[in-house]
Amino acid sequence: MNLLSRRIHVLPTLVPSTYHLSTCASQYRSLSLLRHHARPHTLRNLTLQRHVLKGLSRKSSTLPSPAPPATWIDRLPKPVRPYLYLTRIDKPIGTLLLFYPCAWSITMASYALEAPLTTPLTYISLFGLGALVMRGAGCTINDMWDQNLDKGVERTKTRPLASGEITPTQAFAFLGLQLTAGLGVLTQLNWYSILLGASSLSVVTIYPFMKRVTHWPQAVLGAQDVCRSALDSVFTEESFRGSGLAFNWGALLGWSAVAGAVDWSVCLPLYAGGVCWTLVYDSVYAHQDKKDDVNMGIKSTALLFGERTRPILSALSVSSLSLISYAGYLNGHTALFYGGVGLAATQLARVLIQTDFDDRPSCWKGFVGCGWAGFWVWMGALSDYIMLLATAS
Repeated sequence: MNLLSRRIHVLPTLVPSTYHLSTCASQYRSLSLLRHHARPHTLRNLTLQRHVLKGLSRKSSTLPSPAPPATWIDRLPKPVRPYLYLTRIDKPIGTLLLFYPCAWSITMASYALEAPLTTPLTYISLFGLGALVMRGAGCTINDMWDQNLDKGVERTKTRPLASGEITPTQAFAFLGLQLTAGLGVLTQLNWYSILLGASSLSVVTIYPFMKRVTHWPQAVLGAQDVCRSALDSVFTEESFRGSGLAFNWGALLGWSAVAGAVDWSVCLPLYAGGVCWTLVYDSVYAHQDKKDDVNMGIKSTALLFGERTRPILSALSVSSLSLISYAGYLNGHTALFYGGVGLAATQLARVLIQTDFDDRPSCWKGFVGCGWAGFWVWMGALSDYIMLLATAS
């Protein structure tokens, strides 16, 4: 068998799975040339090969391209992906919700003390990093508690612990690293703030348990020390990671970091306003899972409020912004601060009007929209502070 015959003999055995489709077109052209020099008894084989390769070439042009990565995490090495998904780092809204009360307090304390610009810049950077780390730690703790419940909820069943991508032991070791990083940030503050910050860890830990026994897990963490006895007789459901107390602890901690101690006259209404805000966005978030929650026996404000969700959240929004405004009044803020609060009110009103509480994507959009209210409050305080620096210079 000569070289040409060997080539013709081998080609019919090729199949798409073993033959590189990108070479089909060039092979097809080569066969067209070979056909003119082949012996008569090989022409039939050449014709057959030509048709086969022509078909493969057409097929290669219609093959679907690989699916793009779902998030930027999917572009990273496979071993680290489950841990990053565990922290929800691809969904920054949780970090921002934890950060905004810190930013309010830091900026308002800097305004009250007429501190130089380097003071809020330093602490906002530290608290931003701390919010990122501790939000991730809170998600890890929540998923360790909820790994069995998450398996029965459509939105959460693919989480790393629920899906088995990582084990509870691995999650616990990772939590140790997260808390160590958080402690590293906390030790950059004064001792008053270190003790105040460390005291919030207990509430972060018990939050996932509370949604099994009360419809108000957010309020349990948001005002546990104030209304423990009242909550013992009221039972409601789960929401976000958002613990009112833990997620608004920065309203106290930010002030103490700047001033060395908490000004309770300003920080308590600011903190209470943050708790009411948390109840709003947590309840919007909880409506995403209310059908699964009924089946799994999970409690939440979404189930408790039901058809009354819109008026109740409206009342909570008014309470939140009223308390924040009162804190601003006690701190001596000007119209710029209240302009920010006004923009926050507009944003919350838009969310509550437009959100369809029976539609999961709409609830997620509304939840993210609530975060912008916190941003506008911060912008109001920051504008006031910058104006103070400008007039002082």
